[in-house]
Amino acid sequence: MYAEFSPYLCDTPVIDFNHPSVAEFAEKNSGVSIDPVPRAVSLYYAVRDGIRYDPYSIDLSVEGLRASATLKTGRGWCVAKAILLAACCRYAKIPARLGFADIRNHLSTERMRRQMKTDVFYWHGYTSIHLLGKWIKATPAFNIELCNKFRIKPLDFDGKNDSIYHPFDLTGNKHMEYLRYRGEFEDVPIDAIKETFYKEYIQAAKLQGADFDREVDQETGQ
Repeated sequence: MYAEFSPYLCDTPVIDFNHPSVAEFAEKNSGVSIDPVPRAVSLYYAVRDGIRYDPYSIDLSVEGLRASATLKTGRGWCVAKAILLAACCRYAKIPARLGFADIRNHLSTERMRRQMKTDVFYWHGYTSIHLLGKWIKATPAFNIELCNKFRIKPLDFDGKNDSIYHPFDLTGNKHMEYLRYRGEFEDVPIDAIKETFYKEYIQAAKLQGADFDREVDQETGQ
């Protein structure tokens, strides 16, 4: 692998792919092919559907963001799931970095909207994976059960094309808008994310410990 990709193959305190649980998860879910494309695709679906999306699980500490921590709890917000996918790809010797964007999310629970005072999600995280000579965006945040409940088309990933959120749900209602791309990084810009969150999410502390799954079931009639 060329030296230019070495920063995107490194283990870090957050992207801790050498942790036994991350290594085991990556080995189990990377498939049998030696081709990096199907390996990355297999890892994408393992993270997307094997880890439940939980926007109330935000912990902006190194310990809380670690890939191994997300595996331990079995749930995570978009950034945590993107970190886990990046860690798995790096374990499989596939260069991966973390991408961030500000998005307007039209589909969130009533309590979340009320507490956040906004429908803008700052520093939404995705994984950027180097395959077939280019960087490809992969967004493993929403597990398929959640997509079905909200009638959102699940994001598929083929290892060849960007996998980013659809602008509309299955009934034609607005779903996601990308407002601003913040760039792609070799590691998590924790301090920059904290600064934005403390500024924009005045009520963020009140979101801790809430039950997102229960709120979704109540609002979707499940």
